[in-house]
Formats: sequence, structure tokens, C-alpha cells
Amino acid sequence: MIEAQHGVQFGSDTDGRDPLARLAESSVELILGLQDATGAYPASPTFSAYRGYCWFRDGAFIADAMSAAGASESAERFFDWCSRILVAREPAIVNIVSRALAGDPVPDAQMLPTRFTFAGEDGDDQWWDFQLDGFGTWLWAVAEHSRRHGTSLTRWTRAIELSVDYLTSSWQRPCFDWWEENASEVHVSTLACVAAGLSAVADAGAIDGSRLERALAASESIRGTIVERGLVHGYLAKWLGSTEVDASALAAVAPLGLFPASGEIGSRTLLAIDGSLNVGGGVHRYLDDTFFGGGQWPLLSCLLGLGYAAAGDRRRAVELLAWAAGTANGEGALPEQVGDHLLDPSRYQEWEDRWGPVARPLLWSHAMFVRLAVEVSVVEVAAA
Repeated sequence: MIEAQHGVQFGSDTDGRDPLARLAESSVELILGLQDATGAYPASPTFSAYRGYCWFRDGAFIADAMSAAGASESAERFFDWCSRILVAREPAIVNIVSRALAGDPVPDAQMLPTRFTFAGEDGDDQWWDFQLDGFGTWLWAVAEHSRRHGTSLTRWTRAIELSVDYLTSSWQRPCFDWWEENASEVHVSTLACVAAGLSAVADAGAIDGSRLERALAASESIRGTIVERGLVHGYLAKWLGSTEVDASALAAVAPLGLFPASGEIGSRTLLAIDGSLNVGGGVHRYLDDTFFGGGQWPLLSCLLGLGYAAAGDRRRAVELLAWAAGTANGEGALPEQVGDHLLDPSRYQEWEDRWGPVARPLLWSHAMFVRLAVEVSVVEVAAA
């Protein structure tokens, strides 16, 4: 076996390697090469609307993939970036929490942004900013990294505590979803990210006392809320009270594991999304999607693949990984979405006129490809 530079082993020789393994290797190198000196992962280095920004949500999934692939230092640099941002905003977080507990919550505009500049500053342009999911996802990712590598969480303690306080005080608030839409709803994928993050840091022993009690109580309440109001026909819905399905709910099954693939809710969710949003291996966000015409997202195909891998169906998982690989261009760059099967072709041009061509490379797409490649053992992680 040949060991790659950053901890992942690929194939027996360069020419004979599996193309899926080669793409996984190049994806790790691409993410490492584009990671900012601050630790931030750029969403996309060239796409006009994303350039210069890092999201907590996207970045946390990227960090988890890098951690799984053995690139521990990269993941930890991202966690350091998250920590600096949160600690710098401690007074604002304390105010948000105290106002929430007093029954006088701050307006949405005063909640934490969802994306930050590489320097950790708020953006100076308008965005659909209030989202809670990223702060839960970073908690889950840092705790998962600690479990995977035996890394102490001490250096991130205060940031973890602030995140727990922020989420336990505010998880019931409506906010924008993963796709920065529908700000008046409480989204199932958002709740799943929050609950998974709170559970993960609780299980990791990163919090104690009344904070631990609040985290466990909130996580349990979120699970109960989803089961009571966030299911349709037994699978996870788009938001509380919705009858629609959204592929972002896949994360609740895997990798977050809030509703495991072996359970009834998890298995039904996989089947529902596979049956309604998967076309030939490419997974749409939701049926009414019009963003760039409503194409198919490689990262969502990989999320569905992670679900099938967790369910023990490696064949389906590898098929989805292969579909995602097929969206790479000649330089091995994966896009945000492809237009092979658009839900509303009439809406494509308006977005290209507004922001230019679809984002490529999208680091989140590369990360989910790596994460699934590791999960199905297309690549083997070298011992630390």
C-alpha cells in the first residue's frame, strides 16, 4: 500500500488505483490546499456569492471528513477557528441567552450569523443569515473527532459551553434552513443538527453540571418534537408540520445518527428520499427546488450513500459514490449541483445571470465524497 501525505492510503500503484480512490485522494489534497491560514474552509474559492466566506455547517461536515480521512490537524485548525469566533462573541451570546430565558428574545438580526469571513468577521453584504444548524453541527463534529482520535476537547471548552447555552436557549426558534430558505419554519434538519451536537458533547464529557442537564433535556425534547410533529408517513419531513420531504433530512440518519438507518424512522426516511428525490443516482434537494433550475447535488448523493452504508447496503452506497464521482470535471473538481436533470429548467438562467456558473469546486461536495469513500472502505485510513 502507498500512504498518501495526510494519512489516507490508496491502492497498490498509481496507474492501477481505483478512480474513486484517486478522486478521494485529490479531494483531501484540494481541501488542504484551499484551507485558509486561519483554519477556515472556503465554501468555494471562485463562486461569486460564496467567495471569502466559511459556514459553520459546511465547515463542520468538511472537518468531519478530514478527521475521518486522517487529516487531524486540518480538522483541528477549523475547530480553532470556530472557537475563536464564538469566544470573541461571548458578550453577544450571553445577551442572547439571558434575553431568551427572560422571555424577551432578541430579533433574528441580532442572532449569530451563519457564515463568517476567514478572519472571523461578520459579512458586510446582506445574506439569509440566521441559522442554528451550524452551531450544532460543529459541536457534533468536534466531539466525533475527539472520539475518533482520542483528542482532548479542553482547548475548545469555552466555545463548546457558549454553543450549548446558545442552542439550548434558542432551538425552538424558526430560522432559515440549510438552503437559506423558509425562515418562518422550524426545520427538521436544523433540529437534528442541534440535537446531535448537544448529545455528542454531553456524551464526550465536555460539559457538566446544569449545562449538561440542559443539553440532555433539550436533545430529548428535540427528538420528541420531531417524532410528534416532524414526521409524515413515518419518515422525516421538511419542517415541523410539513408533508414534504427534503434531502437535508438524510443527515439525521447518517452521519449524525440521530435516527439510525437500522430504525424505523431512519429506514423510512432513506426510502422516501431515495424514491422521490433520487434520479439515476443524483439526489435533488426537494421537489419544488428552482435554484439553478433545481439540479442534483453530489453531496446529497453521498449523504444518501452514507445512509445506505449505515444500513449495511455497501453496494448501493458505492453506486451513489460513483455517481458523485461522475460529476467531477477534467481537473477533478466537484460542483455544488449538476444540470443533467433539472426540476425547473426555466429557472436556471436567472441564477447564472445573477451569480455566474454553478459553484465548482464546492468543498462540501468534496468532503462528503471523502467521508463516504472512507465509510465504504474505498480508501483506508492509515494509523495515526
